[in-house]
Amino acid sequence: MNNSRTSNRDYTTIAWGLLLIWWGLRGWLFASLPNGVGLFGTGVILLGLNAVRLLTGIPARGSTTTLGVLALVFGGFLMASDMLKLSFQLPIFEILLIALGAFLLVRSFKKTETKIECCV
Repeated sequence: MNNSRTSNRDYTTIAWGLLLIWWGLRGWLFASLPNGVGLFGTGVILLGLNAVRLLTGIPARGSTTTLGVLALVFGGFLMASDMLKLSFQLPIFEILLIALGAFLLVRSFKKTETKIECCV
């Protein structure tokens, strides 16, 4: 148990290191890339973290999986709208907030239902 906890901490630290480097490079060296590339890369790193966790027998975390998928999807939307030169803009940040809030509410209600079922 202690070994998996240490491994998980190491993977999390590596993921944070990669995220910080990616965000720095994206803002500095890769600033000319299309909008959404930074968000898309963030999603790849977060999902990669959970893939490594699963491959080593550590349970994936729902929060980083959800954030990774959302970052990947909305980063893809931003890149597509930037590359296709769409005449309208999607409110990506606002959609991301709504999706995250809905996820938290659904998760909270599922926990409540489980507690009620177990006690009856």
